[in-house]
Amino acid sequence: MAQYKYQKYLAQSDNAGYDKLYSPGSICLNSGIYRCEACGDEIASNKGNPLPPQNHHQHAPGLGGIQWKLIVFAIQK
Repeated sequence: MAQYKYQKYLAQSDNAGYDKLYSPGSICLNSGIYRCEACGDEIASNKGNPLPPQNHHQHAPGLGGIQWKLIVFAIQK
């Protein structure tokens, strides 16, 4: 689970971008922290870069397929 120390740097949002699931190798639409819905692994990825491919991130087959979900969106100015 993503952690933080200073709450003043984070804001709660209902942005629909947090609801989308991404397949391995998908291009990130937002920079931030992504979490695998099946196993809970987290990675940081930059906008325009691909998420880890299927052969990079693996977990037990019984957990289901890899699906990444944005959990922390990094705002770039």
